[in-house]
Amino acid sequence: MSALPTVWVFGDQLDAAHPGLAGPRDVRVLMIESAALITGGRFHRQRLHLVLAAMRRYAEALRECGYAVDYRRAASFHAGLTAHLREHAPSEVRAAEPMSHGMRAWLQARGVRLLRHERFLCHYDDFRAWAGGSRVLRMDAFYRARRRATGYLMDDGEPAGGAFSFDVENRKPPPRKPIAWPTPLRDELDALDRAVLRDLPDAAFGAAPDGTWATTRAGALRRLGHFIDEDLPRFGPHQDAMLHDPWHMAHSLLSPYLNLGLLHPREVCDAVEAAYRLGAVDIASAEGFLRQVLGWREYVWGCYWLFGPKYAASNALGARRPLLPLYEAPERTRMRCVRDALDSVSARAYAHHIQRLMVLGNLSLLAGVQPRALADWMRYSFIDGGEWVMGPNVIGMALFADEGRMSTKPYAAGGAYIHRMSDACQRCPYDPRARVGDDACPFTTLYWSFFAQHAPRFEKNPRLRQVLLGLRNLNDLTETRARAAHVLRGLERGEI
Repeated sequence: MSALPTVWVFGDQLDAAHPGLAGPRDVRVLMIESAALITGGRFHRQRLHLVLAAMRRYAEALRECGYAVDYRRAASFHAGLTAHLREHAPSEVRAAEPMSHGMRAWLQARGVRLLRHERFLCHYDDFRAWAGGSRVLRMDAFYRARRRATGYLMDDGEPAGGAFSFDVENRKPPPRKPIAWPTPLRDELDALDRAVLRDLPDAAFGAAPDGTWATTRAGALRRLGHFIDEDLPRFGPHQDAMLHDPWHMAHSLLSPYLNLGLLHPREVCDAVEAAYRLGAVDIASAEGFLRQVLGWREYVWGCYWLFGPKYAASNALGARRPLLPLYEAPERTRMRCVRDALDSVSARAYAHHIQRLMVLGNLSLLAGVQPRALADWMRYSFIDGGEWVMGPNVIGMALFADEGRMSTKPYAAGGAYIHRMSDACQRCPYDPRARVGDDACPFTTLYWSFFAQHAPRFEKNPRLRQVLLGLRNLNDLTETRARAAHVLRGLERGEI
């Protein structure tokens, strides 16, 4: 009797419908906790806990379903695979297509058979066909194409509500009067959770988990239902706003489950569609969230594979500054918007998309932080971090380091934007309207200094015409740039 073939399941492929487990249970499942990976970066404690606890629970579920599971804790993937091959001598090793360039090359070099993985609604081969030979891509064109291809929020070939985008309705500042925001679900931690926490490396940072993040598919499904019923009706109008409390507002908190395979984007999009058709949510909220899942998430995934591994080294603006110290020591900054975002990261490995893009990413853009340094920090720090997630989002969107391949202009903003979209400025010692002086908002000062530095590069960009016109009309540019130099020195010391 020949040995069983092996299906290697990775920690970010905990799918209910894994392609290697679709047939009879005549395979052996291999899962490896790699010490080299776990200790290879300064990971947030909750991120490591989520992945390891979810892996161990997935292995338990497979055993209950009758699979033979070889769950190994090894020094590295190489060591774990070598030991597995020595002990079981499988007829073949199979794996679903992995989630990174490096792992794909590593598996192919070892003769592992890769199975097509339908974890996304648009496979990267299909994305490549859509992109054609275009060097510059735009998410909105991709999103419209995917709406038509999938039929989500479409009526007889036309977009529901008469438009593909309801961005205008979905960019409101925080509500002036307090509203009742839903409370996120929590689970009780158990013996398995406690065992995982004991196994985490000493270098892990951040607060211990409190049950906010589910580690099973059942828990992820409960959170999907909670979001659709409680949060989605409130999601749209204020999705770009930032509040100190509540930290999550009406955001879904579903991205880690999508990224680990505990949820599939199709079931998320189906739930949004059903809520809209039942009249439980308006078109602006339904479309706004669908755009995040069917639009940006799928677009980022496709761009990661299309652009290739060299994309991670992109640095079109020549940014050279190391990661700012305040990202790892937020208690030293007086900027309330930055402190709020970083405190949330420390407490729960989370900050929503505007805090990531328009606060943390914006600050690194204006300060000239090395793209790879910020991408790595976000990959290690966020509950939904991943190479494919943070690469394009940081390099292409936040830092405009790819010369506009993903977006039409840098997402740069001064203090006025943060003042309009958050409640942070009223608690901050800095004045968002001021460019110069000791109380000038660092964002405002650095915003004008950034465009003064890069004006020749952007002078032909029509979306920046008004900004550059305003720059030419500044009567205190010299003083602003001098203040910017002072701010940058302070940021390098972590004291602004």
